[in-house]
Parts: sequence; structure tokens; C-alpha cells
Amino acid sequence: GVLLVIFEARPDALPQIASLALRSGNGLLLKGGKEATHSNAALHKVIVDAIGPSLGPDLIALVTSREEIESLLALDDVVDLVIPRGSNALVSHIKRNTRIPVLGHADGICHVYVDEEADLDTALRILLDAKTDYPAACNAVEKVLVHRSWADKGGLQTITEALQKAGVKVHVGDLKSSLPDLPAAPAARHEYSALAVTLEVVDSMEAAIDHIHKYGSAHTDCIVTKNGERAEAFLRGVDSACVFHNASTRFADGFRFGLGAEVGISTSRIHARGPVGVEGLLTTKWVLRGGGHIVAKDTGVKFTHRPLSSDDSARGEAEPQQGGRRRQDGGGRCAVM
Repeated sequence: GVLLVIFEARPDALPQIASLALRSGNGLLLKGGKEATHSNAALHKVIVDAIGPSLGPDLIALVTSREEIESLLALDDVVDLVIPRGSNALVSHIKRNTRIPVLGHADGICHVYVDEEADLDTALRILLDAKTDYPAACNAVEKVLVHRSWADKGGLQTITEALQKAGVKVHVGDLKSSLPDLPAAPAARHEYSALAVTLEVVDSMEAAIDHIHKYGSAHTDCIVTKNGERAEAFLRGVDSACVFHNASTRFADGFRFGLGAEVGISTSRIHARGPVGVEGLLTTKWVLRGGGHIVAKDTGVKFTHRPLSSDDSARGEAEPQQGGRRRQDGGGRCAVM
């Protein structure tokens, strides 16, 4: 097939996308952000030179003009899939202006629900990592849902003060009577992409799940609790692409999941082709069970490498597989199933 990938800034996305297109046997049209024009051109040249003339110089093409995008979006007889990586405005514009299937997400409105049986220290550790590690990322937490029991026990105030101490501006939804000094949230569904969150109180886990489905974006949502049965109910009940138990939302990343590289993050459900049976009516969902694990800017990650001989390279036996990385954060085992 042929992929059209439109991405803003971040030139490191280009070699990742190109490698995945080559590995999957797809032709590629790339349009990067103007902020990285020279870097994108240099990286594209390296890739085209490495491919060599046998596969053809047009297998991976770099589009440099913004005006060309509209013409490309009209090529539904040539392009099989559009993958936008960028702002809500970019993704929404592309979805409105093409008949080509679009894989991606417009919003990253991620939630962390602090259950009544949560360990408060674990909750604070996860919340601070999920918001402050990279506030503008699509997998950063935007809304914190707290069980009402924490308001009576003082935990709500502790969470608020910990976030503020870390430089996070805390907004409130229906908490004006409990926390009158905090500003109101701009809307019930709002993505800050900055050091800011919305704090809400819910009466139960079921109310938290309903809230996530109503105001979330089906990207990544997390429960913090010591109750295993409740955690499993949350993992089953939340219909998001990634659902976590006791782990930072920042783990929602192709590289951290061991995919080696990432072409983007999708909240869509498209993939079936040909006669479609029951398997074609199913889609994937990432479930991660942790023990208070955080990303912490990947500190503690160890990379293992070994020199490759020419024979290994020819046979494609490079080790270690899946990116060759070992996670050693949180002091425990973090399982993806």
C-alpha cells in the first residue's frame, strides 16, 4: 500500500516512520513541519541513499510544500491510509478533508482515577510523573478523578498541594465549594498540553468510568488502587486504547511497549480487509498492570548492545530484539498483556 504521514516538528519521527514503512512493505509520502525542514531533508537523503537504486528513489518521498497536502488528501485511489501526527486542529482538518481512511487521534484527554483503596503515595508518584514528565505529550494526564472519600480524609488537599508544588496549575470541575481558591476548568472536556490539570471528585469507580467515557478521548486511562478485583473491573470496563493499573499514563508509547518504533498512536478501530469474520470485528487494547511504575524521563533504562558481524547483518540476526531495552524503574515488574 501507500501511506501518507503528516507530522508536525520532531524530525526524529521521520526515521521511525520510514523504517516501519519499509518493514511493512509500504510506499511512503512524508510531510514534516516547517520547523524541521532542513533536518527532515537531511534525514530523508540518508534513508534514500541507504535504500539504493534497486528499490527506487520514489519509494519514500518527502513533500515540502504545505499547499501539496490538499492535493494528496484527494488521492483516495492512490493513498491507502493517512496518519496525522500533530495538533487537534491538524488531525481534525485532515479528517474533514479526505475520503482516505485516517489512523490516529485528535485528542489526548487522559485520566487517572484515584480509587478509595489507593495508596496515596503511589497515587502522588504516578500523578506527578503522568503530568510533569512531558506535559505537552498526548499521553500526559489531563484530568484527575478522585474518590469522594479522599475529600473527607484530607487526601484531596494533599493531591492538590503536591501538584501545585510541582508547578502544576490545578483547575476544578464541580469542586468550587470544597476548593474555592482554585480556578474553574475551561470545560468538562479539555486538553491542556501544559502544566495544568482538572481535578474532579466522583462517588464511585463506576462513576469514574462513566465520566471517562463521556469526557475522555479513548487514549489512555489509569486506575490507582490496591483492590485487585476493582482494578480488573476498571481494565475491562474502560473502552480506551490503553488502560493501566498503578502505572503512569506516560507508558503509552510504542518504544516503551517494545515495538521498536512508533508510526503514531491510534484511537480508531480500522484494520479488516477481505471477507470479514469475527476476528475482523475485534480490535486491540493495551492493558498494563504495574506496581506504581513511572517513566521518570527514562532514567534507569539500560540499553544492551553487541557488535554485529557482516554475517549477522546479512542474515538479519541483530540482537537484542524489540529495541534492546530493559526497564528497571519502579522496583518491580511492569507487565503488558
